[in-house]
Amino acid sequence: MNKQEEMAALAILIHDLRKHKKYTLKELADKIGRSVGFLSQVERGISQPTVADLTAISETLGVPTTYFYSLPKPKQLPWVTRPDERRTLYLGNGITDILVSPKIRASFSMLESLLEAGASSGERLMTDSSEQGGYVIEGQLTLWLGDDDEPATLNAGDSFQFDSHTRCRYANLTQQLTRVLWVYT
Repeated sequence: MNKQEEMAALAILIHDLRKHKKYTLKELADKIGRSVGFLSQVERGISQPTVADLTAISETLGVPTTYFYSLPKPKQLPWVTRPDERRTLYLGNGITDILVSPKIRASFSMLESLLEAGASSGERLMTDSSEQGGYVIEGQLTLWLGDDDEPATLNAGDSFQFDSHTRCRYANLTQQLTRVLWVYT
């Protein structure tokens, strides 16, 4: 799928899940701290949610964030994933997430996140029900955890891990691309 098709598929997943969970646009928008207009644009594939938006949507609707990567791709081997079989989400604020795990419903999932220069998950701290860890493949990742105003700066080769429901946000504060392999339980 190309970027437009991926954005349209994400829009449909969000819309259908919201309807299935019997939330109105206003109710979901209020819960995630965004406007009805913005959420409507996301559901129509016009605007891209940020990582924080998608995390808030998944938490509110009671699904793991990886739910939004679950569109099937053709696979020759069920335990292997190849680059042309991967599901990609193009998120707001310059972040692209690629599901690299062969199985979405396993005990953990792996994502490759590409953060453009200046990209961020958003200004708000977000929380996820998954335990998370990561490995910085390329570039530099700045990570804020909890109420600590002092971020950690991770360079290529550095890794991290934190418990489920830990409040966090992250950014690429450099002028180069940053690539991170994220692992979610």
